[in-house]
Amino acid sequence: MNLNPVGPRPRFALPASLMLVVALLVPTGAAGQTAREEVRVTKRFANVQAGAQSGSDILVLVPQGTILPVIERRGPWFVVELSPKLRESGTPMRWYKNETRGFMHASTVETNR
Repeated sequence: MNLNPVGPRPRFALPASLMLVVALLVPTGAAGQTAREEVRVTKRFANVQAGAQSGSDILVLVPQGTILPVIERRGPWFVVELSPKLRESGTPMRWYKNETRGFMHASTVETNR
């Protein structure tokens, strides 16, 4: 005799507490968006360049451990967001046009993904 008026319990139902733990472990940003990719400088200093070529002008030298948000990837290059605060921690080389983005080669950084 079945005393459950709703019907039998599904065999693969997860307990609510487990679903809460999974929800807390999934990285999300504002409004449920996934976390933004970032890179961290692994070399003593890394160049942030004006273009995705090794001969491009260097905008700023960034010290090891600096974390920069990634805007996009272009082959072995990361397009990173440059903040005004970076002028304080990095060494500006040719940052006179108020650039908001620059390029970093994948060999100088590691990603958070």
